[in-house]
Amino acid sequence: MTDRPPGPLDDLLIVDLSRVLAGPYATMVMADLGARVVKVERPGLGDDSRHIGPFKSSDSGGDQSAYFASINRGKQSIALDLKDAGDRTIFDALLARADVLVENYRPGAMARLGLGWDVLHARHPRLIYAAASGFGQTGPDAHKAAYDMVVQAMGGIMSVTGWPGGKPTRVGTSVGDITAGLFTVIGILSALHDRARTGSGQFVDVAMLDGQIAILENAVARYAVSGVAPGPLGARHPSITPFAAYACEGGHVVIAAGNDALFGALAAALELPALLSDPRFASNASRTDHADALADILEARLAAAPPSQWLEKLEAAGVPCGPLHDVAQALAHPQVRARNMVIETAFPDGTPLLAAGNPVKLSGHADPAVRPPAPGLDADRDAILKELGL
Repeated sequence: MTDRPPGPLDDLLIVDLSRVLAGPYATMVMADLGARVVKVERPGLGDDSRHIGPFKSSDSGGDQSAYFASINRGKQSIALDLKDAGDRTIFDALLARADVLVENYRPGAMARLGLGWDVLHARHPRLIYAAASGFGQTGPDAHKAAYDMVVQAMGGIMSVTGWPGGKPTRVGTSVGDITAGLFTVIGILSALHDRARTGSGQFVDVAMLDGQIAILENAVARYAVSGVAPGPLGARHPSITPFAAYACEGGHVVIAAGNDALFGALAAALELPALLSDPRFASNASRTDHADALADILEARLAAAPPSQWLEKLEAAGVPCGPLHDVAQALAHPQVRARNMVIETAFPDGTPLLAAGNPVKLSGHADPAVRPPAPGLDADRDAILKELGL
């Protein structure tokens, strides 16, 4: 069995029927916090993400998915055919011991197998059943399939991403799946807290589309006030100025001067005192109204030096700022490394793999820099069957 580091959730057993990203991301977060996660996969094929790149060749032959390995680290795997009577016996024995079941099938799929919420709740009343789906268990689109790209488009987030007049732009990571995964964790922890009071499990229903609506924040507020659907603004903030990535010599620097005092500090650091007497920039609201004009002035000044010099000046003045990193630079940054946000895990064959760490730091528990590997397909069958007495 996988050696799990201790954590606040190390008394929990999670049976994970999910695949690809939303559900596996949720169970990865809980595994990082100590929960035991038993991943139930399709015989012969496993999780779809085992077949999604990037790949690394295994010493034993074949390719291993880094995508799968990074999201499924620290879990166990058993392959079960839920249409097979013998495998259903194993599955039910697992549920009898489990605290949580996680799945991300289309609504109704589990019920057609005779494993819907009503059936499982009657059989295992303390079990928490969490379902992450594209559109949730209710509503006219509940039956439809969805991937991240679909809900980013339908949820409005793509309409405020990118540059004015540009082509529709997807957010650069799978925020449709990942937000659904995070909301699933919140739902599960809420249900566990409620179970501690009532003794009863409950159904957690999370929709990817709902998650996209939930994170629109400022865009919803602007529409509610103006009645006009907001559009993309590139790299700047719609309501705070200056709050954007600004070009300088050989690169960009991000400046976030979110109030008048910080704007004054910015003007001093850039040696642009005229900004403070210009009526266009007298308040945050007026600066936002004249954001393009302010950007032209700032970039004309910033063009005189590279990002490192400006960052030194701005940081000394107390102006929130930062460099524009690519992924390699972000992972190498001393602050990221100091926070243990780049950890080592492994492919199923044990080959080391760098991955993103756990952002939840708890005073009472260690945050290991090395996390257990992802499992091979069905790798834990014998140990699990022995544990279940089967």
